[in-house]
Amino acid sequence: MDYNYVGKGIPRLDGVEKVTGEAEYVQDMFFKGMLYARIKTSPYAHALIKKIDISKAKELPGVKAILTGEQAYQKLGIYIVDKPILAVDKVRYFGEAVAAVAAVDIDTAERAIELIEIEYEPLKVLLDVEEAVKPNAILVHEDLGNYKTIPDVFFPEAGTNVANHFKLRKGNIDKGFQESDFVIENKFYVPQILHVPMETHAVIAKWGTGDKIKIWSSAQSPYTLRNLFSIALDVPIEKIDVTVPYIGGGFGGKAGIHLEPLVALLSKAANGKPVKLVATREEEISTLPCRQGLVARVKTGVKKSGKIIAEEVEYLWDAGAYADYGVNITRATGYSAVGPYEIDNVKVDSKTVYTNRLFGTAYRGFGHAEIFWAIERQMEFVAKKLGMDSLEFRLKNLLKPGSITITGEPIYEQSGNVIKCLKTVADRIGWGEPKSEEQKEQEKKSGKYRGKGIAVLHKAPAMPSNAATSAIIQMNEDGSVRFNVSGIDMGQGAYTAMAQIIGERLHIPIEKVHVVFETNTDSAPYDWQTVASRMTILAGNAVIEACNDLEDQIFQMAGIVLRAARRELAIGDQCVYVKQFPEEKIYYSEMAVGYTYPNGNAIGGPLIGRGKSIAQGLTILDKETGQGRPALDWTFGAHAMEIEVDTNTGDTKILKIVTAIDLGKVINEMIVKGQIVGGVVQGVGTAISEELKYNEEGKLLTKSFVDYKIPTMQDLPDIIEVHCVETPQLDGPYGARGCAEHPMISITSAMGNAIADATGVELFETPFTADKVYTALNKKTSV
Repeated sequence: MDYNYVGKGIPRLDGVEKVTGEAEYVQDMFFKGMLYARIKTSPYAHALIKKIDISKAKELPGVKAILTGEQAYQKLGIYIVDKPILAVDKVRYFGEAVAAVAAVDIDTAERAIELIEIEYEPLKVLLDVEEAVKPNAILVHEDLGNYKTIPDVFFPEAGTNVANHFKLRKGNIDKGFQESDFVIENKFYVPQILHVPMETHAVIAKWGTGDKIKIWSSAQSPYTLRNLFSIALDVPIEKIDVTVPYIGGGFGGKAGIHLEPLVALLSKAANGKPVKLVATREEEISTLPCRQGLVARVKTGVKKSGKIIAEEVEYLWDAGAYADYGVNITRATGYSAVGPYEIDNVKVDSKTVYTNRLFGTAYRGFGHAEIFWAIERQMEFVAKKLGMDSLEFRLKNLLKPGSITITGEPIYEQSGNVIKCLKTVADRIGWGEPKSEEQKEQEKKSGKYRGKGIAVLHKAPAMPSNAATSAIIQMNEDGSVRFNVSGIDMGQGAYTAMAQIIGERLHIPIEKVHVVFETNTDSAPYDWQTVASRMTILAGNAVIEACNDLEDQIFQMAGIVLRAARRELAIGDQCVYVKQFPEEKIYYSEMAVGYTYPNGNAIGGPLIGRGKSIAQGLTILDKETGQGRPALDWTFGAHAMEIEVDTNTGDTKILKIVTAIDLGKVINEMIVKGQIVGGVVQGVGTAISEELKYNEEGKLLTKSFVDYKIPTMQDLPDIIEVHCVETPQLDGPYGARGCAEHPMISITSAMGNAIADATGVELFETPFTADKVYTALNKKTSV
């Protein structure tokens, strides 16, 4: 039988359960005596809470618990502890949770929320991130200097709105600009956008006797959730049991900790009854986190030859009201700040800035989709200034073996090949092919102009050096296996890839590899978080080590039974055999839980393989220069896009997208291509329509899918072409590295560049709505 599973397109193991509706999500769960929770949110973006009257709600039959900030005062925060469970003293964004109710049914809980009366005193609202960093700006957090954080990693600036300031310095920036023949400077904007998972945040919690707490959550990272919960509510870790069943999408929005402490405190207030809270779509949009906004300033110095000499970057991240993952996004994009280019003189200032907007968190790409809008648009401007083809210009400056990154990391042959990725997409889009006279005439007649754009990308996992993971593989009585890892498969297909590795390493049919999809912190092995495209490389290595451990036990027992040394044995079809005498063999099923001799004697015992993996070689970055080793591995890629702009309406139609990602080694071709296409589609959404809008008082205007538009099939091109470049990662499983986040990065850049190519219109802000493009076209015409 062929056990070469790695590289093949095996259908996802959870596919049938999900399409048939058998997969159970938190929203599907019910427990005896369960109560239902609702929250009351703020109608103001910034206001003092003068009075909360819960008396009418308390008298409503069926209401079992009511909480306000007086009871749920504890603060949450994964990197900076700044967010109260319920607003205390003041609210900092429209939609912030101020009170919560648990009742016997949803209708009663909703009625109780309506009966809670809150008196506010509105304050001045801070919505502009550039205003927020000015001296004497309104302070969103007056006590920032007293908040707990991780020293030597994050650097909040007391008395300001800056929750973190990441600095990077390489070479001599002033000298670099002096030596440059041209200096080009631009400013770019990216709005806040939404994660839009199919499943909204959902939690069930039960605060039991002896402060034993059970939590069922649609969370991406159960162990991090348990740890943060323990810290926030001062409950020992061993008393907290977190279970994550199937979850319906996350994209970073379900990382960290969100509704779980509130629901647990409601359960405690209701004498330990289980409480369930499922966010409405409006709450998912206006109360739970979004992706941060960004203002980016990029200044580039370049020689006439096309060599980039210096680059100065300022990133102002609109974190909204609370920092959450924002401070680490600032750090991660700071050390990636100039993209995959070799530049000798670099100055970077990346800042997390508080405003009175919805708070931001991790989102697919962890800030890189935002910064690459600026980086890759800037490369176009520089190339135009030089009168050079932008492909040629990029090829002159991209990282290659022997290059040094801006943090001082060397690039090796096995580091990945961004040049090959770029050349691949440029070739497949027909870069440099001139339009025929007939095409030009047709464009002029119809007002529909075609253009092409290219853009590169890179990203490394943003994680600490102790971001470990582990795996357990247990053999069942029939020789099949079941395995546990606590990294969550929220749709990316990671568990299927792990099963392929196990099947190949142990010579077991994929059908006999059972995945435990539900993760429980009381029974599953430890994993840091399912973020940062780290699961393939770290969980994959842990699974391989667990296979090796299990294999050692199999050979040890088989050697005794077959009276052969280890070197004389080999793995066969679900068995171990003697190489010289293949008929002498023992099947896994005969020794899975111990081997019994004909006379009744038994040896061995249940076969259980254990594996672990941790990021190697990462260092803390220097506070003043940002120098060090922040990256486990870099994944490189590129996009090319062809579009058509209707100059009569401003509508832009995407005709073709070509993507190439150097993922080291394809573990599952079907899943990888699905991941890449999915990321491209999300990127298209950010490019054409997605943005959160506020009025001048800070009220969120885009509170439903009526106003907030995500792409449909009608918005997608007929052709999305995917190319997987394979430059094996030495420390990756079978040479693989992560690629989950990367396809979304630089889609906006490629499209913006293509619009410029088609029309000559230069855009500095996403998304490229028809009215925005039309307005820019008219401005260009009137000049």
